[in-house]
Amino acid sequence: MAIDVKELMAKVGKIRILTNRLIDDQLSGDYHSTFKGQGVEFDEVRPYVAGDDVRTIDWNVTARTGVPFIKRFSEERELTVMFLVDVSGSQTYGSVERSKAELAAEVASLLALTAIRNQDKIGLVLFSDRIVKYIPPRKGRQSVMRLVREVLAAEDDATGGTDIAGALRFLNGVQKRRAVVFLVSDFLRGAGGDSADYEKLLRVVARRHDVVCIPVSDPAETELPNVGLAELEDPETGELLLVDTADASVRAKFAAVAKAETEHRDRFFARSGIDNVPVFTDRPYIQSIRALFKRRASKR
Repeated sequence: MAIDVKELMAKVGKIRILTNRLIDDQLSGDYHSTFKGQGVEFDEVRPYVAGDDVRTIDWNVTARTGVPFIKRFSEERELTVMFLVDVSGSQTYGSVERSKAELAAEVASLLALTAIRNQDKIGLVLFSDRIVKYIPPRKGRQSVMRLVREVLAAEDDATGGTDIAGALRFLNGVQKRRAVVFLVSDFLRGAGGDSADYEKLLRVVARRHDVVCIPVSDPAETELPNVGLAELEDPETGELLLVDTADASVRAKFAAVAKAETEHRDRFFARSGIDNVPVFTDRPYIQSIRALFKRRASKR
């Protein structure tokens, strides 16, 4: 499908305005206190005060001045923030005002703008059953707008399945230093053919990087509406299925399968100690992100 540039830029502008309004001093401050830097770096020396750790005494300065001085260190704040965003066929779905892909672009924009305000670098990996696009980490607001444009533009050509494991392997190949990684996907089991494959790899990546998963969902994926006979299409395979949604047992089975998917995902995150922030196309998400920041800050 050809990309309507005018429509695309209108969407980008709308998301920029929306996310700028959502980012206030409180959110930015929460972000700063939530994610750790690469380590510590030397800051300055100051006179020794009773009670200071003697192991921090700078003996060279002390010898020159004849007065004890200690070294002060500060956290090295600059982070690399990587966004791994699922742009497979299932992300084009949306039963309300926006698709899952548009919601993914909004959330990524919010987090990327927050990172840029803290002088961090942001990078992007778009994936489906292959790597669609890779943008190396850079600083600057233009990097944020490009990130949003690429996520939205990918929606027009989104096809195929989801290979989360492939995206994680690609990340390991291009990102050698520790990074904050936001993985945005619907995390439906069967993605890439084997959920156990990506789950195992995600645990490995989470030991190397600071990973936050953002499951994106639509209300129609958890509850089938009663609209009589309906032809449903799998957006990743194109398979068509005729379903009688008036049948209560069909709706109940659909809801049970969806519930089992969500419970499996949540148990995996809990067992693995991986932070996650579920977001939904039919409700605000800013409070969920703030809650994550505050929860992580309190742990630190």
